[in-house]
Amino acid sequence: MTDSTDDRPPLPPAERATLADGIRFAFGTLTVLPARITRWDRPAARTGMACAPLAGLAVGLLATVPGVLLLLLGGGPLLAAAVTVAAPAALTRGLHLDGLADTADGLGSAKPAEDALRIMKQSDIGPFGVISLLFVLLIQVAALADAYAGSWTRGALAAVTAAVTARLAMTLASRRGVPAARPGGLGAAVAGVVPRRTAAQVGALVLAAAVLAALPAGLPAAAQHAAAVLAGLLAAELLLRRCVHRFDGVTGDVFGAVCETAATTVLVVLALG
Repeated sequence: MTDSTDDRPPLPPAERATLADGIRFAFGTLTVLPARITRWDRPAARTGMACAPLAGLAVGLLATVPGVLLLLLGGGPLLAAAVTVAAPAALTRGLHLDGLADTADGLGSAKPAEDALRIMKQSDIGPFGVISLLFVLLIQVAALADAYAGSWTRGALAAVTAAVTARLAMTLASRRGVPAARPGGLGAAVAGVVPRRTAAQVGALVLAAAVLAALPAGLPAAAQHAAAVLAGLLAAELLLRRCVHRFDGVTGDVFGAVCETAATTVLVVLALG
């Protein structure tokens, strides 16, 4: 069943954004890579969040460079994995990790939505946030080290797949029907902007790309990457629904938490076998 809002007539030119506008929006909001945002409105956010996996692809590819170089220079899988996990944090100013910590503090507070949102907005990090960061980063490094131990290509592909799937989870979290928890901030700017049909199409493209990228390693590897993408999206969706129920919507912090949850799940699945 499709969302009825996806069947409406095409938007007039004033309510559309070009692909270039969307790519600049995606890279300008989700990375530190140089991208001058030319439009900050709902049409640009709609196209930008649909392009979020492209930003993930760039982050993933850049993150693998130092890790692979360390392996080729004689470094161990653990060192390569630690550097590869650290790179996305640098490429995003730690924005998504900060969102994960804030969301964990909000969920763990057991307070009403308004009070939980106030806790999430504070600059300090509470115990739930610290614990979440610690274990998520530890799991990511351990899982990626296992992948690098197989080969540098397996580790690099795992890192890229995780980064792209993480941003795809953000695209899906921006779909119509997912409300914003408060009127201001990045969450309100992108909440509900992506038509459900577009989100599904972007998801199918990412899934197909992950399978094709792993296919040279054999059918089992391709199937494992498909399973990893789907598992990552499922984990992110469960967290998203919990946050919407708990906070009455999404915030920018929730998007960061969804991103890190999807990436971690992907890496764990790809470390198996």
